[in-house]
Amino acid sequence: METAAKLLLGGALVLFLLGLGALLLWRLGVDRLPGTFTWRSGNVTVFAPIGLMIVVSLVATIVLNVLLRR
Repeated sequence: METAAKLLLGGALVLFLLGLGALLLWRLGVDRLPGTFTWRSGNVTVFAPIGLMIVVSLVATIVLNVLLRR
């Protein structure tokens, strides 16, 4: 039971940090990079930040390679 509790707390911490990072990026104006796909039809809006996903993926790959390299 203790292991499950630690796992849940770790997951909550990761989600909290991701949320803070998303808010920080939004405050810096990084929410609308080139490559953002927006489609509107009637009352439905589809928003896919392809450019932001690529930038986050590259940064995460570099950070994880630096941290996990032995």
